Amino acid sequence: MRPRARRIAMLLAACLLGAPASARSAEPPSTGGTSAPESDPALVATAHVLVGRVARFRGSFTARDAGRSVSVERFDAGMGSWAEVAATTVRSDGSYAARWRTDVAGRHRARAVLRRPGIEDGGAALLSASPVQETSMTVYRPAVASWYGPGFYGRRTACGLRMTRTLLGVAHRRLPCGTEVALTYSGRSITVPVVDRGPFRPGRRWDLTAATAKALRFTSTDRIGAVRVG
Repeated sequence: MRPRARRIAMLLAACLLGAPASARSAEPPSTGGTSAPESDPALVATAHVLVGRVARFRGSFTARDAGRSVSVERFDAGMGSWAEVAATTVRSDGSYAARWRTDVAGRHRARAVLRRPGIEDGGAALLSASPVQETSMTVYRPAVASWYGPGFYGRRTACGLRMTRTLLGVAHRRLPCGTEVALTYSGRSITVPVVDRGPFRPGRRWDLTAATAKALRFTSTDRIGAVRVG
């Protein structure tokens, strides 16, 4: 590069470096409005609970909803409609909490909806435009279970699968092969298919494969939570 051209290039570089940051990087234009409001916190529910035990719900709408009634509902797939399981009131800070002594086992959709002000007769009075918060939860039936595996590895199960140390599943006397079953034990949960027939000892309802028992840290005959979900 010639000396004169080199000096011009250096001057241009100096000008660019000395320019204010706003000139070098374009900022998004201001809309003049307020920032978008944060989304409402999702409904939080006890994710795994035995039938007959209390499930807890909590969430938040807005402080201006203080004093309004909240309907907590589960979806009844058989009826094709929502059924209220608990009701509560929005606190002064917008939060709410409710309890349901579970009486229906299964994997449930649950929601919390604000009722129309001044109306206390449940779902039929809900405003279609009212905020709705949804979540899911599983309610299990208690049952005695055992586990098996050693001595059966390499054999075919009653459902035609090869029993291995890694086969996840449960044995049940009557449920069709492949039926999905949710299990919970000592704070852990898993969903596995029916892969075999059994158990055949009186008083036991489920037989867990060794891999399933390991996932739940289930080491001996004990009471678990189980429910068909598929």
